[in-house]
Amino acid sequence: MKTIITFIIVFGILVLVHEFGHFFFAKRAGILVREFAIGMGPKIFSHQGKDGTAYTLRILPVGGYVRMAGAEEDEVELKPGMMLSLMVNEENKVIKINTSKKVQLPNSIPIELLEYDLEKELYIKGYENGDESEEVTYTVDHDANIIEPNGVEVRIAPVDVQFQSAKLSQRMLTNFAGPMNNFILAVILFTVSVFMSGGVTVTNTNRIGDVQPNSVAEKAGLKKDDQILSIDGKKVDDWQGMITLIQENPEKPLAFEVKSGNETKELTVTPEKDANVGKIGVSVPRKDSLTDKLLGGVTETINNSTMIFKTLGSLFTSFNLNKLGGPVMMFQMSSEASKAGIETVIWLMAMLSVNLGIVNLLPIPALDGGKLVLNVLEGVRGKPLSQEKEMIITLVGVGLVMLLMILVTWNDIQRFFF
Repeated sequence: MKTIITFIIVFGILVLVHEFGHFFFAKRAGILVREFAIGMGPKIFSHQGKDGTAYTLRILPVGGYVRMAGAEEDEVELKPGMMLSLMVNEENKVIKINTSKKVQLPNSIPIELLEYDLEKELYIKGYENGDESEEVTYTVDHDANIIEPNGVEVRIAPVDVQFQSAKLSQRMLTNFAGPMNNFILAVILFTVSVFMSGGVTVTNTNRIGDVQPNSVAEKAGLKKDDQILSIDGKKVDDWQGMITLIQENPEKPLAFEVKSGNETKELTVTPEKDANVGKIGVSVPRKDSLTDKLLGGVTETINNSTMIFKTLGSLFTSFNLNKLGGPVMMFQMSSEASKAGIETVIWLMAMLSVNLGIVNLLPIPALDGGKLVLNVLEGVRGKPLSQEKEMIITLVGVGLVMLLMILVTWNDIQRFFF
């Protein structure tokens, strides 16, 4: 239960901060945000604010989204022949359209839909009360609501409040704002972590920090501030390189070339197996001056970003799914963090926030980075791609991302549970 709560809190905060970035800058650009959702799947709670946004909480705590007017995924499909119920105001303008069988509107007008336009001309035409002898046309209010089949009430999306109606610069900032918020959150959390832990980690070194009592490292003869020059003949230049070699070789005796003070010596270290990866019980070295601590959030964010870029780069030279992780790995890491305490949870959240920011900026269609590429292409061409081409590109991107997520999730299950 503790692990589940930690996972939900960590994942929920990361998603909330990311999506709030998109939400905030969309609002500033005059784009209608029809729904701000935390979680996926069926809704648990929904409330429409005065700003026209439906704030929803959904049952699966594994994501979230911001539905902006005019986006492909924002379509509310109405078809001729559908039965609707309309609520009108004193001026006989439609202020609410009900398409849901789950919701009953008191004093509403039943209508069989013939045609409609909720973007430009704002009207609904149909047969009222089943009378097919006469067509009736209603004007729709600019700020009217529509109740979707699942019961969620959102604003209609006239063209002037749609995403594509905003300036290109505003749309680019809206797309970038999610990852940007993740980087800001990472800096804040890493700063808190630095002060709690007593210093800033140094990853561009082959020197080790503290050695845990009774650990594999201590038993093998490793000491604080020792430099690991090579492991099994492979040169070690930085912390990430050392950790990667250790993690990839659980329960395998490794020959360490170690510089301890002015002495260079050979040690045999056998990493113990933990969640199918090797570990020896050493921590990263730290800088602990006040200046280093105050700048620690930025430093740690840069260090972790560098490590992530190196890992992503290594995928092109030696692809290995073990270098990637999905929700299962996040759950496993949340489990370990919850056992270690609040300091570890904060550090984990900061690290995952950097990961989320960078991954979302990858130039893959359907991710924020892919959308930014399309924005740049629009700026160069002087006009956007056609909706059909953009939809095809997005669908291809969604397919690739989903395929990768399935492979990564299955690999995580195999690693951690079998």
